[in-house]
Amino acid sequence: MSPEDPVTSFADLGLREELVARLVELDYEEPTPIQREAIPVLIEGSDLLGQAATGTGKTAAFALPLLHRLGDVPASRPTALILVPTRELAMQVQQAVSNYGRSLGVRVVAVFGGQPIQRQLKSIERGAHIVVATPGRAIDLINRRSLKLDAITTVVLDEADE
Repeated sequence: MSPEDPVTSFADLGLREELVARLVELDYEEPTPIQREAIPVLIEGSDLLGQAATGTGKTAAFALPLLHRLGDVPASRPTALILVPTRELAMQVQQAVSNYGRSLGVRVVAVFGGQPIQRQLKSIERGAHIVVATPGRAIDLINRRSLKLDAITTVVLDEADE
């Protein structure tokens, strides 16, 4: 986007029609500054380090391009891993990404400590496009060979400063 062609809507960012329609359903009117800057870069597949205040739409800034790039990939193995510092944030991010991707049939699984691991193992075995995990639980599942990284194309470190 050039300065002569300002971004005023999510459609201007080049997101898939299904995602734009879902954002309309969710009453998202226009992208925030972090979303305007991050989404086009991430859609291209470039790496990005972003920082913005709480409540500015950082989750949507990384989740929407992630969902855009998923295409029609089957959920047999996760293609994205989102690492978060706390179980509360894992649940929040899982819910948000699932909500944004509802029209795409995306399967998002959250795994974190303090919960029975068997249930989380079964969730991953049933298939997931995206896994949201705390670092300790991710390492545990990788060591158990339950969380396979061979199909992962995107890693997000959310709240990496925590």
